[in-house]
Amino acid sequence: MMDAALRCGAVLCVALLGAATPARAADEVRVATGILEGIAGKAPGIRVFLGIPYAAPPVGARRWKAPEAARPWAGVRKADTFGNRCVQTTPFPDMIFQSAAESEDCLYLSIWTPAKTSAERLPVMVWIHGGGFFSGASDEHRHDGTALASKGVVLVELNYRLGILGFLAHPALSAESDHHASGNYGLLDQVAALRWVRENIAAFGGDPRQVTIFGESAGSFSVSALMTSPLTDGLFARAIGESGAYFSSATLPLTSLAAAELRGADLAARAGAVSIADLRALPAAEIIKAAGREARSYSPIIDGYLLTDDPWNVFAAGKQRRVPLLAGWNSAELKPPPTTAENFTAQVKSRFPNDEAAALAAYPAGSDSEASRSAVALASDSFIGYNTWKWIEAHAATGQSPVYRYLFDQILPSANGAPAANDPGAAHATDIEFVFNTLDSRKLAWRADDRRVADMMGSYWTNFAKTGNPNGTALPAWPPWKAGGGGQLLRINTTAKAEDEQHRSRYEFQDAIERHRRGK
Repeated sequence: MMDAALRCGAVLCVALLGAATPARAADEVRVATGILEGIAGKAPGIRVFLGIPYAAPPVGARRWKAPEAARPWAGVRKADTFGNRCVQTTPFPDMIFQSAAESEDCLYLSIWTPAKTSAERLPVMVWIHGGGFFSGASDEHRHDGTALASKGVVLVELNYRLGILGFLAHPALSAESDHHASGNYGLLDQVAALRWVRENIAAFGGDPRQVTIFGESAGSFSVSALMTSPLTDGLFARAIGESGAYFSSATLPLTSLAAAELRGADLAARAGAVSIADLRALPAAEIIKAAGREARSYSPIIDGYLLTDDPWNVFAAGKQRRVPLLAGWNSAELKPPPTTAENFTAQVKSRFPNDEAAALAAYPAGSDSEASRSAVALASDSFIGYNTWKWIEAHAATGQSPVYRYLFDQILPSANGAPAANDPGAAHATDIEFVFNTLDSRKLAWRADDRRVADMMGSYWTNFAKTGNPNGTALPAWPPWKAGGGGQLLRINTTAKAEDEQHRSRYEFQDAIERHRRGK
């Protein structure tokens, strides 16, 4: 239905609605569904359009259906307020939202543009937020798009359905689908938003042929998945992934449609729903309550439609989108408490009973301090580091496109402005404020060095969006990565510089474990 509704191209749709001249700063903008009135941004020359519906509200009979085209509106729609965030469970404490409420009516996106007219054709960056696929929204304070847009790109940020409302599969839902698939509604929302961008972003001065998708955590997992989907042909030209990819069975594992359908049928029974109509009639809170602790574990699956195969296999065969990729992770994604050599060795023996020697070679425990460092490394690699490393290696080997690898290593200041003593590195998600240069969204004693790193990251990210190469004037050189350890990564911190890979043995150990799990 979305395809049919968006069959006309951006130029034709706008022409049919009567647009004739390029938009000027502070003017109204006409998109396929009507006229939008934006607001002045926080920086000179930036226009902002908030809460734009990119699809119809997925409520009532549209719950657990592929997104449908947004309905046209009459007159001028004010785009001065964020749309609702999607219904979610237990948002993380660092998620500070600006939207008024949670709702199933949540398929909105927002745009920051520096373009003075619609004729500029600036590169476009589309942000996909993280949150484990069960929480998060595009309207977090740290996602403010002013700084990135000020570097010469049009920035788009989108919401997508989360948790059970975004990723429930069920035999009856698959049966009613034209594609005999269910369970990936949140990813279908992302595709619908990218289609909206393709059809409408020119009105905001953006170039639909120069779209970069980027995301963090679950957003980065989404980017890796979208690179393999048959539905994303022509929707983006570059990709950025921050901490996470679908290359490990340990983090956000992809299940089959059949397994997900069984799980959905069990949930329906626990909720007392005899039919999908009954389940759609239940308040979202009752369904989430029936799921209990499992409510946080609904996420993308291999549904045979949006995802036709495991990304591991798609990338191995070189059938992914062959676009430039910039990806990496943080130096201490997880930070378990300090341990002793004795305790860590015992944990390794218990976890890897058949690979104890190899595990301790990769994660040594010759002393208590070394064991504590290895505990952080093992936790971080198992959670995020390995799967992102594998994504980078796979795309460098088969993607026939440039790949740039980074390690974010800027440790946050403590309350008095100094790094915490013995801090092992940059934790998960602490890169977000630096990429968006929104440090002041968090009340810390930020240093001048932090602000320099934030500006540098924004330059690298926007340079990549403009050319497929992050390098630029006055930036430390960042060479492309090569599969097999044949290149250098960029360590991003106060003294940013390119360096050789230091811990390849850790990822090769993780790779051997993952291959064994997969029977490779």
